[in-house]
Amino acid sequence: MSTQPFPGGDRTSPEATGPRTVVHLLRHGKVHNPDGILYGRIPGFRLSDDGRAQAELVADALADEDIAAVVASPLQRAQETATPIAKSHGLDIVTEDGLIESGNLFEGERFGVGDGALRRPANWRLMRDPFTPSWGEPYLKIAHRMFGAVHRARALAEGHEAVCVSHQLPIWTLRRYLLGQRLWHDPRSRQCALASLTSVEFTGTTVTGLRYSEPAGSSDPTATGA
Repeated sequence: MSTQPFPGGDRTSPEATGPRTVVHLLRHGKVHNPDGILYGRIPGFRLSDDGRAQAELVADALADEDIAAVVASPLQRAQETATPIAKSHGLDIVTEDGLIESGNLFEGERFGVGDGALRRPANWRLMRDPFTPSWGEPYLKIAHRMFGAVHRARALAEGHEAVCVSHQLPIWTLRRYLLGQRLWHDPRSRQCALASLTSVEFTGTTVTGLRYSEPAGSSDPTATGA
């Protein structure tokens, strides 16, 4: 599995001691979404055929890794992405609310300027603050609950590896938080493809490294409702 290392920021330390544990943050696979809506936390959105194939590719990529825990967001697409990995390693899936998709006031709508929610002036007020943001769950809240979920997974798999299946914005927000970067960002810049792995390395309880890989290939970071 190819990896792209990137440097640590002010929340990583190369001088920590203790067992080495890796927590792989896996974005779920492609979802069946024929209407192209921003589905967010709406239940019942399953993986598409392509998404199931992506989940199998990731399971194959991780087959020889020392996976001791598989943890997933409660949403169906995350649970389905986790299933082949858990089966490959003979593990049960641990459901973790801290890995859930970010809250968004545009949930259930098509999101776009020309043909979606932004076409209606009544929605423009929701875009008044891109830094918090005003249209959804605060970035800092996302980062904190994701970091808590990752630490719980680390404890489950201490000295081994864990897989946490989550969603694009929560994973990307946590990555920026760990690197000491500002949390607001251009969504087009996200390096978090469908079924990609953002791997957080711990020494003891301290983050000592991060890496990124795409075992199922690349995808457009602006894909609707990902």
